[in-house]
Amino acid sequence: KDRPSRRNAHARCGALVTASLPPFPQHLTSSLLAVALLTSFGSSMLYGYNLAVVNSPASYIKNFYNRTVVSRNGSSLTEETLTLMYSLTVSVFAIGGLVGSLMVATLVTKFGRKGTVVNSTVLVFVAGLLMGFSRICGSPEMVIFGRFVTGIHSGISLSVVPMYLGEIAPKNLRGFLGLMPSIFICIGVFSAQLLGLHELLGKEEHWPLFLSLVVVPTFIQLMMLPWFPESPRYLLIEKHNVHATITALKWYRSKCNIQAEIEEMQEEQRSLSTVDTVSVWTLLVDRSVRWQVLSVVVINIGMQLSGIDAIWFYTNDIFENAGIPAPEIQYTTVGTGAIEIVAGLIGCFTIERLGRRPLIIGGFGFMGLCCAGITFSLILQTHIPFMKYVSVACVVGIIAGFCIGPAGVPFLITAELFKQSHRPAAYTVGGSLNWMSNFTIGFIFPFLQMSAGSYCYLVFCGVCLTVATYVFFVIPETKNKTFVEISQMFATKEAILESQALSQPDQLKLKTMNGYGTLENGSLEFNSSSSTP
Repeated sequence: KDRPSRRNAHARCGALVTASLPPFPQHLTSSLLAVALLTSFGSSMLYGYNLAVVNSPASYIKNFYNRTVVSRNGSSLTEETLTLMYSLTVSVFAIGGLVGSLMVATLVTKFGRKGTVVNSTVLVFVAGLLMGFSRICGSPEMVIFGRFVTGIHSGISLSVVPMYLGEIAPKNLRGFLGLMPSIFICIGVFSAQLLGLHELLGKEEHWPLFLSLVVVPTFIQLMMLPWFPESPRYLLIEKHNVHATITALKWYRSKCNIQAEIEEMQEEQRSLSTVDTVSVWTLLVDRSVRWQVLSVVVINIGMQLSGIDAIWFYTNDIFENAGIPAPEIQYTTVGTGAIEIVAGLIGCFTIERLGRRPLIIGGFGFMGLCCAGITFSLILQTHIPFMKYVSVACVVGIIAGFCIGPAGVPFLITAELFKQSHRPAAYTVGGSLNWMSNFTIGFIFPFLQMSAGSYCYLVFCGVCLTVATYVFFVIPETKNKTFVEISQMFATKEAILESQALSQPDQLKLKTMNGYGTLENGSLEFNSSSSTP
């Protein structure tokens, strides 16, 4: 009996969030945009912020560690031990991200897409309290554990937010909304660089506050996001709640045929061999989705092994070699963060016009050329003075190329290549590989740089060009395609390969079709009338 009042409360809250937002064409409603902004601002942005937040206060954190150990044991830490503790503080974030990515499939099945985003906010508040009060409590362990906990949250949100936005968006806006999180990741990096300036929070007394500021956007998200509906695809296909699905679609759509969209979801539901979420192992051994799984593996590993993290590692040295005065390098670094945001916006506003393939192929291809350019410019700058400026241009080119496509399209592609039952497991695979590659490149790059010198960037050049080539030949364009249509494109590829492998096709007939419309194991049987005894 209180349903009307609850609906009015939802409407009032939605009006508060969307009142200042202008109407948008092509079915981009203010409610849909508000959800994209809230989830990206309160979850995705924290990943970028936490990537860069420990760079500026590094010396202050090391001093805190050393003073704490002196007060406990009466002796200071060696330089090697201090470096190890700081390295652990930085890298434990990636370990937490790996743990979080492995939890995605279970969480989104149990709590839903929006429910997982909302419930995981508790991790941010725990991490913020640990890091914010670490200096008062004199505990380096609180900083390290806080970084681990916020890593878990980032591991969850990096997969769940694109999944949620991909499922609530109409097919003609999946790309635009799917790249929204990557823009906010860039904004997070830029915010950490900007706030880390000495004039703002770059002073020694401010570093605990600097680390714990992540609670602010999460608090805003927690206050507003629960008022918005869950993913309609999750409600219909997994929960079988038609009424809630219609309510959610009315909230996210305006003047469109809701019945046609429900029928498309039901078609996907009928095409699935099971409505239950498959496990990671089932996904990996399912031959019907092997090309989709391989594609997710290639683009997610390539995203991290493209050298973007190594570029950030070497940026200050390159700027210093280019003659930029040391006090001004921090401002130059902030400028590169602004370039990230601009490049991300270009990708976001062009993806529905150009498609996924041009952005990811062009992005990886341009990064590969710039990586080769850095190698040659570093080698030649001792002989040709202006080459040091070429190296700066190549750094900017790698950052721009990454943010236009490879920074966000892999997460979007992961959502589009799979149907409802396989999507959570696919995000678990892609996310875990992403974080493992992130940790690996951070661990091996110093050794690679010592052994190969300037030539180490040729390794990244090879990775970028290999991924671009794979996408060009294997991954089809998914723009304006339904999930069923995308699956059928891969099914056609699989069927062609199967038919080529059959030496006597006239003696075989199709027995059953897998949920993705391709031959499954044991799906071929001999025609007894034409077989020999």
